[in-house]
This record gives sequence, C-alpha cells and structure tokens, in this order.
Amino acid sequence: MTVTGQLDAIDWRILKTLQDNGRITNVELAEKVGLSPPPCLRRVRALEEAGYIAGYRAMLNAEKLGFEIMVFAMVGLKSQAETELSSFIERVKAWPLVRECYAVSGEADFMLKCVGANLHAMQDFIIKDLTAAANVDSVKTTLILRREKYEPGIPIP
Repeated sequence: MTVTGQLDAIDWRILKTLQDNGRITNVELAEKVGLSPPPCLRRVRALEEAGYIAGYRAMLNAEKLGFEIMVFAMVGLKSQAETELSSFIERVKAWPLVRECYAVSGEADFMLKCVGANLHAMQDFIIKDLTAAANVDSVKTTLILRREKYEPGIPIP
C-alpha cells in the first residue's frame, strides 16, 4: 500500500487475483502482479491488517455434500424495535440452515438464504423454527431452482 493508505494499482491487482484464487502461492501472486515475492507478501499482510482482505475460504459443492435445497425467505417482523431486531438476529445466528441474512427495505425486514439437505428438512425449519420464532409476523419463501451465476466478492475490473 502506498504511504497515504490509498490503494494503488498493484494493491488492486493483488486483491483481484486473491479474490479469483485465494490458494495462489505468494510466488505465483508476485509474478502475476509484477513484484518479487517479499514485497508482495508484505503488501498482502498490510492489506489483511488494514481489513481489505477479510479472510479466505474454500467454496464447497453443496449438492455433492448432500445439501440439495436452497430457499430465500423474506421475513417480516411484528415490531422493528431495536431489542426485537437484535433478538431476531441472535436467533438467526444460531440456525445452521441460515447461511446468509440481510436486513432489507420494502415488504420484508430480512432476507435469509437457507440451505438444507432436502425438502423435509427445509419445511421443518420453516415451520418449527422460523415461523414459530418470537416477533416473526410473516415468512414468504422462494425455492431456488438452480444457480445461474455465483461470483462472490466485488467487481474489480
């Protein structure tokens, strides 16, 4: 990173390359971005410490691992008082089937992405946990038939 804390062109190339392939070796990364390995590693560490790189993960094949169903659930709460919102968010964090949770504007208060082994498991979760949760007023679900694009991260040119 430059002295001013601004990202320069090399930082952006590092970020794009790591976003595309988080398992790339430092030597390969350095070659791709036009640095020698030691300064490249220093830059990666600086980007991590500054919070530009939040972490590294493996992308798993849900279907191959027996998780065949995904749904989006739009959840409306009875009350949007801060204590009620916080309580719902804590409950969401405890549900393993909920993989992503977003506070949204519009008809619903939250949009959840849920992943389950099968339709029965998803129905159980929706009926016994989600709709039965305190302060939940409405739940509308949409079954995901197939994913046409999956590109996590941000659009770096």
